[in-house]
Amino acid sequence: MLPFYEMSGPMALGSRLRLLSEWITRDAIRTYESYGLDFEPRWFSVFYTLGQAPGKSVMELAEFIGQSHVSISQIAAALVKKEWIITQTDPSDKRIKRLFLTAKGQAIFEQMGPVIKDVDLAIQTLLGQLHRDLWGALDELERGLLEKDFYTRVQDLRKAEDQANIRIVDYEPAYRKAFSQLNYEWIERYFKVENPDRKALENPEAYILEPGGAIIIALIKDEPLGACALIKKEGGTYELAKMAVSPKAQGKGLGYLLGQAAIQKARAMGGDKLFLESNTKLIPAINLYYKLGFHKIEGYASPYERSNILMEMAI
Repeated sequence: MLPFYEMSGPMALGSRLRLLSEWITRDAIRTYESYGLDFEPRWFSVFYTLGQAPGKSVMELAEFIGQSHVSISQIAAALVKKEWIITQTDPSDKRIKRLFLTAKGQAIFEQMGPVIKDVDLAIQTLLGQLHRDLWGALDELERGLLEKDFYTRVQDLRKAEDQANIRIVDYEPAYRKAFSQLNYEWIERYFKVENPDRKALENPEAYILEPGGAIIIALIKDEPLGACALIKKEGGTYELAKMAVSPKAQGKGLGYLLGQAAIQKARAMGGDKLFLESNTKLIPAINLYYKLGFHKIEGYASPYERSNILMEMAI
């Protein structure tokens, strides 16, 4: 088995980078000591920046260096305690404290000149032994993480794996109980069950299917965890209704897959327009409907007390 520091893969990435950082930090401490400097590596970015560009505030340093405001504040406090930097109030804005090297700090900065030169040469020598462009690779890694952070990448992969186990199927009598339970669950959680709910959920065949509508069921590993209905209206209009996703399946993109499947089903049945009723209290649902292509409209008398928004889309 490979030693941990020789492993590859996402779980080892953070540990390998941390180990590399520890190696470099340890050697940096020894290097400073060899030049007679009592200096901590974590101070370098702040101290060196103030030596090159004095007068920056903590906020400006944080933005320039790419570290947190808290981290910069802690380093600045340590350097003030060492009497290497001082803070001065900005004459144009007394809320801002600007940082400058003291005479003692300036002397240390000048002492660091040979250290920086020798360390830079050592780094160039090390990089010259590599078969890859380390700086270029780090730049690419940082750009990739700025485009999409590591957490999001892992969650996207989880969602893709979950969706590979999802099947959208047509309604069968065996799914009647699941269809009603899924809908009663969310309605009772946020509102109260109304008569139109009972008609559709207690007898979906008569209320939805026989008049020309449809019901689709989302299965995850053959367990019904989502449902959606299309209720036939006049002409080519269908109502998207009774969309429900079990709390067990939240975050897996099931609602979006159901919505897409319902749109395709309505189009295949000759529909040219979809509408739906909802409540603005259901923010994730409203956002989903906008994502699917619905837009808000006015002028419809709803049979539901809870309905306060009407949306439609052409298909």
